[in-house]
Amino acid sequence: MKTWKTKSGYQIIQILSGRSNVFLLTNGENNILIDTGPGFMWRTLDKRLSRLKVSQIDYLILSHAHFDHAANAQKIRDRYGALVIVHRDEMQNLITGDGSIPHGTNPITRFMVNFLAKKISPLFRFTPCQYDILADERLDMHDMGFNAYILHTPGHSPGSISVIVDDKIALVGDAMFGIFRWSVFPPFANDVKSLFQSWGKLLETNCKVFLPSHGSANLRKLVQKNYNERINIMV
Repeated sequence: MKTWKTKSGYQIIQILSGRSNVFLLTNGENNILIDTGPGFMWRTLDKRLSRLKVSQIDYLILSHAHFDHAANAQKIRDRYGALVIVHRDEMQNLITGDGSIPHGTNPITRFMVNFLAKKISPLFRFTPCQYDILADERLDMHDMGFNAYILHTPGHSPGSISVIVDDKIALVGDAMFGIFRWSVFPPFANDVKSLFQSWGKLLETNCKVFLPSHGSANLRKLVQKNYNERINIMV
């Protein structure tokens, strides 16, 4: 399992990869899980947490309430005693298990959404989950044991959030993708203008590494390049 270490001595461990990334943020005493992956990955997720001897998760932060990020949220809440954190604009999707399908941002994904959405929408439903804490624009995480905060980064969905750790590493959900070496632009987003503005907010931090929920880590230079290219088009 790939691991990043921060200046405060925290570890960010990539628990799941492939279909969707799931990360564990730990300081040795407190554990925070970021996202849960889709429902069919539950056994793998649970097994890998057990392999790390994780018996308690203090908080579960959902980058947003879509099936490939939140489908196992209630299981994590029940099994590990986690308090579930989600942005206020995502809470309805979480408690109903009905994550909406974002707009496509390229010809292929636009076709998928426009012509196949009704047929495949049942696949996007997931087990509902109750939330414990609602985030807004920013939620400080010092009381959770970490020099970190949750930042509202909408665009992919209205209530998408990112976790900024030690002002050096950002876990960004679907605000970015890490599939292509030349681009961080996600294939789905409800509001592209808001997405680019969220990139700007993330670049206002001192983060050098951006960990997306799909693909590999993005370095700041690539994010800055993509931002500069695309924000000029929007102006």
